[in-house]
Amino acid sequence: MKTTHSRRKFLATALTGTVASIVAPVALHGKDAESFTAPQVIPEQAFGANDRIRVAVLGVNGRGQTHIEEVMKQPNVTVAALCDPDMIILKKRAQSFEETYKQKVLVEQDFRRIYDNKDIDAVTLATPNHWHALQSILACQAGKDVYVEKPATHNVYEGKKLIEAAYRYNRIVQHGVQLRSSKSIREAIRLLNEGLIGRVYMARGLVYRWRPDIGNRGVSKIPEGLDYDLWCGPAPMAPFTRNLVHYNWHWHWNYGNGDVGNQGIHETDLCMWGLNVGLPERITSMGGKFLWDDCKEVPEIQTSIYHYPRQKKIIQFEVRNWCTNLEDGAGVGNIFYGDKGYMVIKGYGVYETWLGEKREKGPSGEDPNELSDHFKNWFDAIRARDMSLQNGPVETGHLSSALAHLGNISYRLGRQLTFDPVAERFVGDGDANQMLTREYRSPYLLPEKI
Repeated sequence: MKTTHSRRKFLATALTGTVASIVAPVALHGKDAESFTAPQVIPEQAFGANDRIRVAVLGVNGRGQTHIEEVMKQPNVTVAALCDPDMIILKKRAQSFEETYKQKVLVEQDFRRIYDNKDIDAVTLATPNHWHALQSILACQAGKDVYVEKPATHNVYEGKKLIEAAYRYNRIVQHGVQLRSSKSIREAIRLLNEGLIGRVYMARGLVYRWRPDIGNRGVSKIPEGLDYDLWCGPAPMAPFTRNLVHYNWHWHWNYGNGDVGNQGIHETDLCMWGLNVGLPERITSMGGKFLWDDCKEVPEIQTSIYHYPRQKKIIQFEVRNWCTNLEDGAGVGNIFYGDKGYMVIKGYGVYETWLGEKREKGPSGEDPNELSDHFKNWFDAIRARDMSLQNGPVETGHLSSALAHLGNISYRLGRQLTFDPVAERFVGDGDANQMLTREYRSPYLLPEKI
């Protein structure tokens, strides 16, 4: 059933404690703020069924290549520009694009020039985590609709500002949790809601990925073609190291969020969706590095517990990085427990159920097209200018990412935490509250006012 625009706005306010009212334009602070001005707001454009939507893909080293493929599958949509701070990779992707699709594509190293370009209607973001929220907010201010990869944020506070920006500028911000568009997973959630496995009281999220020793490559010279200042953006500009660029930033706190904030966002999102909960009241997480003596800062093994005492529900989340059993096939996926059975969601678009004490096989389903359907859903909402059509609206970006961030804060502080899910603040814990946001490096500052 569709959710109305007004109901969606109420949901954003209720779940985040943020009033998404119209406020003053963005104000950047710092001595270099003038060099990082907010993009000019572009008047809203309505698209007809036959109007071509022109998209820019930001971040083309890894996941961005999939974005290019998925955008180019859609009718009356085209990739008009590619952007990446690494000019060497950018030129390779542009050459490959032109050879594959037989059309020219604009190349820009600095995303701000993309945002200033009035011929670009929407952007997809496959940049590192520490850039997701800020680039999304600035895109909204520039009048661009946004598809942002998971996690939508690098910290909890960014999510509140991202929701505010989406509503302030009436932008369609789609979170890259494509299972939300899977026909089989939507069916699975419906069955949970209808009581197939009884009263659902617990969800487990599982991320068992093969993550080897990455060593420590030390400090080296910034490679030719890389704008390292722009790559670092709002994060500290540490000496350049191959330990970060281009993939292993996932395992360093200033840039990534570990596997719970990488692969795990799909699973945190499903845990909350299936249990029909928001953010928890109590959080505890522990783990560590037990196998490799490498430069990763994040834990190899991590177990987080999220408790909802008022709803009598609980979420367990596990990250494992090496040899392990797959728990009924859900090596990457979810398990939901009810008083009449349990449901297993295996990775991408597959669900199975077992009912009763004898574990009799129940309904199952599979859908291999969830990613293409998720992009189509985004473009459908863009054409209609209707957030209620979205399967992965901006609120999901905040909440599923925030759940991961809360677990990481508990892990890093080494203690159980009490959280107020309405105010989105820890109760009586200044150290934990400081970790709800970060220090932003000038001039790449998070707007105080949207």
